[in-house]
Order: sequence, then C-alpha cells, then structure tokens
Amino acid sequence: MASARLYFIFLLFQLPYYLHLSIAQNNGTVPVGATLTAGTYSSTWLSPSGDFAFGFRQLDEENNTNDLFLLSIFYSNIPEKTVVWYTDNKDQNPAVPRGSQVKLTADQGLVLNDPQGKQVWSSEIDIGTVAVGHMNDTGNFVLASSSSSKLWDSFSNPSDTLLPGQTMETKQGLFSRKSETNFSRGRFQFRLLKDGNLVLNIANLPTGDAYDAYYISGTYDPANSSNSGYRVMFNESGYMYILRRNGGRFDLTTESVVPAADFYYRATLNFDGVFAQYFYPKNGNGNWSVAWSEPENICVNIGGEMGSGACGFNSICSLDSDRRPKCACPKGYSLLDENDRYGSCKPDFELSCWGGGQGYKKELFDFHELQITNWHLSDSERFRPYNEVQCKNSCLSDCFCAAVIFEDDCCWFKKLPLSNGMTDGRLTSKAFMKYKTKGDDPPSVPRPPDPEDKKKRKMMNATG
Repeated sequence: MASARLYFIFLLFQLPYYLHLSIAQNNGTVPVGATLTAGTYSSTWLSPSGDFAFGFRQLDEENNTNDLFLLSIFYSNIPEKTVVWYTDNKDQNPAVPRGSQVKLTADQGLVLNDPQGKQVWSSEIDIGTVAVGHMNDTGNFVLASSSSSKLWDSFSNPSDTLLPGQTMETKQGLFSRKSETNFSRGRFQFRLLKDGNLVLNIANLPTGDAYDAYYISGTYDPANSSNSGYRVMFNESGYMYILRRNGGRFDLTTESVVPAADFYYRATLNFDGVFAQYFYPKNGNGNWSVAWSEPENICVNIGGEMGSGACGFNSICSLDSDRRPKCACPKGYSLLDENDRYGSCKPDFELSCWGGGQGYKKELFDFHELQITNWHLSDSERFRPYNEVQCKNSCLSDCFCAAVIFEDDCCWFKKLPLSNGMTDGRLTSKAFMKYKTKGDDPPSVPRPPDPEDKKKRKMMNATG
C-alpha cells in the first residue's frame, strides 16, 4: 500500500513535465533546456500539425549493426518517416549511438553529445542568445532570440533536400548522402553558381573540390547579367524555379503539379546523383512519386575527366526505367565493398607486368563481349587501321590492356582503372573486356629486392 502511494506521488511530480512536453509539441515551441535522447521509443519535437518531427530517427537494420540513430527532421504522419534534414558532419558519419542526447542551449543552440558527453555537433550560433526553438509546419526548425530574431534555421543549412517555402542562395548547396541508408556525405552536389547557373556535379571527398558538371541549367547570361539566375525557389504550391535578377524565372517544374493541400512535396539530391522532385498523398495511401528529375540519363551525362563516373571505377552504369542508375561489375570483376553496389569493382585476377611482363601469359586470358558499352576517357592507345582480330590479339599481348573498343577500322585500348563505364543504345562500337579464363594463375615473378629485407638478413648473419 505504501509503495502504491509513493508511486502516485511520483506521478504527481512528473505531471508538470509531461504537460509541458505536450504543450511544446502541440504548438511547435521548444524551450531552452529541453532535451531528446536517442532510443527505440524516443520523444520528438513536433510541428503544430504533426506533419514534421525533429528528433532521433533509428536507422535501418542493414546499417544498424551498432544501434545507430540520426538526429534529423522527418515526415511524421507517413509510414516511411522520410528524412528531409539531418546533421552534416562533413567528413564524419552523422549517425550516433543509443543514449546520445541533443539539448537546446542559450549560447550554442542545438548541441548533440554522444553517451559519454562528448560534443559531436552543434548549430553554431555566431551572434545572439537563443530564447526558444520552433518546429514549423513548413519543416523548418528555427532558433530565435527573445526579440524573435532568427539566429539559425534548418532551411539555411540544408542537407540533401529542399521543401516548399525554402530558397537556396549561391553560398548554399546540397550534398547527397553516401547511400540510401548511410547518411555520411556523398560525392554529388547540387549548387547555384555565382554566374547564375544551377549545376549538378561530382565532388572530390573529403575536400569538396567540384568536378565537371553533368547538368547545367543555362541560366547564365554573359551579355546581360540581370537575366542571370541568383536564387532557387520552391514555392508553397509545389513549383520549383530559378529566379533571375530581373524578376524573370526559369521553370524547373515544367508540368502541372497536384494540389499542395492534398500532397506533401520534397526535392532531393539522391545518393546516386539524380535530383528529383517528389509528391506523396497526405492521406498516407501511396508512395513518393516523381514529378520531374535531372539529368535525363546520368550514365551518359557524366563524362568528365576526373572521378569514376556515375558508378565506381571498373563498374558499368545502365539506366533503370525510373531514370535512376544501376551499377554492375563486368565478368571477372567483383565489388571492392560487397555492401556498396554502386561502388568500384576490382579484377578477380592479376594483370601483372612485373619482370618486364614475364609473368604475364596471354593464353590464360580471353574476352567477354559487352553490348552498347563504353568507358569514355579511359583510353591508353589507339590503333588504325586495324580489324577486330588484330585489335583483340594486340590487347591479349599487352599486360596493361584491360579492354578494347572496336569500331570500323579503329581500335582503342582501355587501361585500369576504367572510368565512366556506361551502356548507351546509340553506340555502334563493340566492347571486349579481358578476363582470366579457367586455368593456373600466372607464375609469380620476382619483384625488386626490398632494401629493408637485405638489412634484416645482414643483421641475422651478424648475430648468428
């Protein structure tokens, strides 16, 4: 009886806390000092309508071997709980373990600590003191001062997604995630350049150095700077466009869209480099559908001299029916990382040229013909005039040659690692990929002596 009375008293003391939490969630207001802890049944800070939630999202099981959580903003009223914003630690994985905590503080704003109390991320308030946080129905989390001045917001610090009501300036941009379930920074960028062009490009990680663009909006006007773009707009009606300096617009959403009152919208730079605008019925009966996407064919559009292409090195990109890329290793090659099907492929044999090529036996190799396939910019040699037999025999005799492309009377040798591998129905050339047939491995060839080994032998002789 006494224990029941004590439990009742405990509940009375906890009641103000839960009432406060409920009020905060109902109107989207978050007071300074509020905390959330990563766990299976974590609380969240909801927007007034409940459409969006700020909190810890448990990652999928395939990426959750260490029980990881993502501090994020996500759609709360649909089964998928689609993430639209997450912390960006640049060269670090933003996922944190169970027991991590985020706290709204007056001096730093949002502060994320791991279970040991070590800070792993903060919203970095430069000037001012935070008085309150707001999880808005737009999906924007805002930190404000006592005078209601905005000190920080998630819209101004996007990750891989834009939402209706959000704009993007030239100093901002989106980075893709590494994979569907790995929220580490990926290698694709969506940026508005200072000249007014909106571009998609591959970036070198971890420096972020931008490679050649594989989509360009064409909104730079060198003859009239006022006609160039300067802001990406995503309005509440679900239309995306580039606003020009003279007030004109370049439409990104070119078709009619479904009513925003009945559908959720988002625009996401996917992990595979395709940028797409999506819509989802608010009644929850359906899936995310594509309104439009760019580029038209990422396998073909990516063709810069730097990087591996849409897929990893030695991989081959083909376009799926939804205009998303599929990556596959050719015969005789396998994934460098078995968990990354969009990554690079390694040869399952050795193309060894050690000892002046003495260890290379061309009779142990053959070719696998690939239809409508090429690896642009991986050429090492060109022979002309050649016929197909000469082309293949020359490659078999060359320990550096990994593949050949033959068309008309021209033969191109390809070198490892192969980049920008893709299929294209417009190709008329033939592709032949070298692989090792069944048989013994090439005999090992002595490598140059290691000076350190020679020193070790001398020491052993001296002490023996």
